[in-house]
Amino acid sequence: QVQLVESGGGLVQAGGSLKLSCTASTRGLSTIGMGWFRQAPGKEREFLGGIRWSGSSTNYADSVKGRFTISRDNAKNTMYLQMNSLKPKDTAVYYCAAAITFLVPTRDTRFVYWGQGTQVTVSS
Repeated sequence: QVQLVESGGGLVQAGGSLKLSCTASTRGLSTIGMGWFRQAPGKEREFLGGIRWSGSSTNYADSVKGRFTISRDNAKNTMYLQMNSLKPKDTAVYYCAAAITFLVPTRDTRFVYWGQGTQVTVSS
């Protein structure tokens, strides 16, 4: 069982930055792949990117490539989402998720554990 807790959401002006955190409550994460998603009101959940817990390989959705960066700190059991050059259309609830995989998660990966989400609001 993996419990995930996101933090770091809030209100930011367009062009600003925000860093989200996702802390996993379990150890033995070497077979876990992690991902970030978001869901805006009235829209489907969107995969933003993923990272292997072991190693540094990542992948990103085209919509955030170059603006968002995923990283993790194994010692803290924490994954991060650094968001730069934020736009009003980035406003959404952001979720982290975990999958049982040795591969870098993609949008097609089956994520089985989810956090509760954190609200990000970008004002114009």
